[in-house]
Amino acid sequence: MSASSNVRRVAATVLAAGAIVSAAALPATAADRGHQHSRVEISRVQADSPGREDHSNRSLNNEWVEIRNTTRQPVNLRGWTLRDADGNRYRFHDIRIAGRATIRVHTGTGRDSRTDVFQGKREYIWGNRADTATLRDDRGRTVDTDSWGRRR
Repeated sequence: MSASSNVRRVAATVLAAGAIVSAAALPATAADRGHQHSRVEISRVQADSPGREDHSNRSLNNEWVEIRNTTRQPVNLRGWTLRDADGNRYRFHDIRIAGRATIRVHTGTGRDSRTDVFQGKREYIWGNRADTATLRDDRGRTVDTDSWGRRR
């Protein structure tokens, strides 16, 4: 075997290894971007407002869904939606959830903050016997769901 033959083999091996590493790296990068969303989750639901359900704003705001960012990095929720099984939808605007933080989405009205946002509804949304909360990202992909009760 000649020296030039060995050089060609080594070069071919290096190029093939580089192609394999590059091909493996691309899906991992795409998966990581999607994986970031999977780390934003519905962590708790207060579906039934405690106490007397009198349709007061206080009672409406005691019904909420909590969203948690389990990563260290902040996540921009602009354009994300939270929806129930009946089609009630809340769209997040200019909301950034800090790393390792939670934000509660209340049913009634109030002043949005870093930890609480308000849907501005005058009727209960989550207090059904059975319901499903679905969190979707700004591209409409389901990020997380939480269901409770049993539908008849």
